[in-house]
Amino acid sequence: MTKAKAAPRARRQPTEQGSNRRAQILEIAAHLFAAKGYAGTSMRDIGEEAGVLGGSLYHHVKSKDALFAELHNNALDQAGTRIEEAVATLDDPWEKLETACITMLEIQLDPQSLTTPLMNDFRMAPEPLRRLLIERRDAFETIFARIIAELDLPPHIDLSIYRNTLLTMLNHTTDWYRPGRLSPADIGRQVAAIMRGGKV
Repeated sequence: MTKAKAAPRARRQPTEQGSNRRAQILEIAAHLFAAKGYAGTSMRDIGEEAGVLGGSLYHHVKSKDALFAELHNNALDQAGTRIEEAVATLDDPWEKLETACITMLEIQLDPQSLTTPLMNDFRMAPEPLRRLLIERRDAFETIFARIIAELDLPPHIDLSIYRNTLLTMLNHTTDWYRPGRLSPADIGRQVAAIMRGGKV
């Protein structure tokens, strides 16, 4: 008599409590990465802040690199969704560009936002991780590439140089911006006007 074959074991589904715990760890890690950078944040720091001891942290996250990549990609996804929603109902390409610039800077210059440090702080990451992050960032930047492709620019303008110039201006506002005379929206309009050759 042959022995009945055992049914395959069902994969354990994460409990609601486990999912909530992981969400808490992600939030804590995001704040630590934003405050201390990739290089300055260790898994021990995250575990201590989250109250998770020893190897228990690895039950929730695979590694520091995987954790940072997930947070980085989530930040880009949220920023991308917000920009695309802002321009979705617009027809004029220059209005789209201005709105995208304003939305990007409202994200970048929000003092409570974790998006900027997570999007920009990966220079100290290991090379394999850095390649993945750059690839994901390039995918995010196609939002601007599509808008720029619609602009009525002179034929001698290289669209890649134009896009990189625009994104450099937007990304580096965090280096010099101080709240006061101009709001993020004001600066976004100025950047768009500059990219249009001074026309408003």
